[in-house]
Amino acid sequence: MSFGQVMMESIPVLLEGTIIAVELMLVTLLFALPLGMPLALGENSRIKPVKWLCNIYVFVFRGTPLLLQIFFVYYVFPIAWGIHIPEFPAAAMAFILNYAAYFAEIYRGGINSIDRGQYEAAYSLGLSRGQTMFGVIIPQMMRVVLPPVGNEIIVLVKDTALVSVIGVADIMKRTREIQNREVSLAPYLVAAIIYLIVTLLLTLWLNHMEKRFSKYDEVEA
Repeated sequence: MSFGQVMMESIPVLLEGTIIAVELMLVTLLFALPLGMPLALGENSRIKPVKWLCNIYVFVFRGTPLLLQIFFVYYVFPIAWGIHIPEFPAAAMAFILNYAAYFAEIYRGGINSIDRGQYEAAYSLGLSRGQTMFGVIIPQMMRVVLPPVGNEIIVLVKDTALVSVIGVADIMKRTREIQNREVSLAPYLVAAIIYLIVTLLLTLWLNHMEKRFSKYDEVEA
C-alpha cells in the first residue's frame, strides 16, 4: 500500500482516537479546573493543617511524572486495595488529580498578584472576605491566569498521548497499530496534523476568552 493510501485509510481510524483524546481532555478540564480553586485557596489559608495538606498535595502531584501517576492508579490500586478501575476512568482520574495541582499553583499565583489595595477597597465598602474574594479578586485573577492556564490546556492535549500505555484507544495507540500493520510512517504524519488542528482550535478559543476577561483590567491611577 502506498504512503498516500495509508494516510487516507488512517484518517477515519485516527479521528476515532481523537474523540477519545478530546473526551479525556474535556473530562479533565471539567473537574480539574474547579478543583484547583479550593486547593489554591487552601494553600493561602490561615488554617495551618489545611495549608499543609494543600501544599503537600500540590508538591506530590507536580513533583512526580504524570505517566507514573497513571500507572499508579491503573496498576497499584488493584494490587494494594483490590480496586480495579477501567482504562479510561483510570486515565481520567490520574489526569484530574495531576492537572488540579498545576491549576491550583496557577490560581495561587494569580490571586497573589492582585494588588493589596483591591482588598482594602473592598473591605472599605463593607464587603466580607468571601465577597471580596469571589466578587473582586477572582474575576481579576481570571484575566491574569488565562495565559498560563491556556498553556496547560495545550500541554494537556499532548499529554493525552500517554494514556496509550494502559490500552486507551487514543490517537497514539491507533497510530502505532496502523504503523505496525502497514509498516509505514504515514499514520504518524496524520496524527501530527490532527494534534496541530486541535491545538489551533484551542488557541483561537483561548484568545477569545482572554478578550472577554480583558474588561477586568485594573484601572491605572
